[in-house]
Amino acid sequence: MMIHILIAYAVEEERVHIQIPGCSIHYCCTGVGKVAAALAVERAIQTHKPHIVLNIGTAGTVKHALGSIHLCNKFVDRDMEKLSDFGVPYQEDFSDLIEECGYFHDWTFDSICNTGDTFLTSADGTGDVFDMESFAIARACRIHHIPFAGIKCVTDIIGQNSIKHWEDKLAEAQNTLQHFMDHHTIRHTAHPTK
Repeated sequence: MMIHILIAYAVEEERVHIQIPGCSIHYCCTGVGKVAAALAVERAIQTHKPHIVLNIGTAGTVKHALGSIHLCNKFVDRDMEKLSDFGVPYQEDFSDLIEECGYFHDWTFDSICNTGDTFLTSADGTGDVFDMESFAIARACRIHHIPFAGIKCVTDIIGQNSIKHWEDKLAEAQNTLQHFMDHHTIRHTAHPTK
């Protein structure tokens, strides 16, 4: 059975090319920000009916090295995290769905991605890496019960680097992400749930 994989990325400079035997790869350029990402991925889910969704792209950090790759299975909405005392949901955890789907052998998911609608100049909220789209994609995938994971390359140290630095690092990050995907296999041992 053909496995359908949706690759979501915010800007064209983050796109990587993936070929996996037995898999049909679909691409979704979401644009920047949570609303754009949620709308684009929802449309792509309706069109392509993916078995898994990957958000491959860039992120900032306060504690990891430039160029490091982080595999994210937990996602936080930093804008909503500020309202957690009011019972507003602000987290998504895909640990169980990723394990159940059986696609990611020998991948170690151990990072939290924190998402918000601003490019940070200082750390704000819980997480290993910080971006502007992942949580929104995670929420869309949760609604459809689709396994979701983030593969993030660090392009900037929050508080030290600017938006210009992120732009300058995009080509290097794309190469790093491409190399990672070329050397890490997605395969399945179980039948897709959809």
